[in-house]
Amino acid sequence: MSDIADESPDWSRPASLTLVQPSQAPKPKEAEVFFTRAELEAILSVYGRKVVEGEWRDYAIGASRDMAVFAVHRRTSEQPLYRIEKRPKLARKQGAFSVIAATGLVLKRGHDLAQVLKVFEKRALRLIDA
Repeated sequence: MSDIADESPDWSRPASLTLVQPSQAPKPKEAEVFFTRAELEAILSVYGRKVVEGEWRDYAIGASRDMAVFAVHRRTSEQPLYRIEKRPKLARKQGAFSVIAATGLVLKRGHDLAQVLKVFEKRALRLIDA
């Protein structure tokens, strides 16, 4: 009779519950880095101005655990002209924000996104009569 009692299910615990050792427990997923609403508004205002000027036509947004990227394209099928990156791990060193050209050259890097985006506001040269 003791054999039957040992084989009976344990009703004190749900059947779907499985016990996992601490070493086997799934690790919490790290949060991805995204642009905040204010950062996106600043980026999109520059993007909108360049679209009106006819320089840019498309963009792509990407996010990972390490960085967020806003890539600007002249045409959809081409590689991005510029990448605006946010890397929070570099915030204390070089600044979290950077603008990188298609060649990989870092055009500007800093702590303040508004200052970094000024790289796109270069004035066109004008001829002045003397």
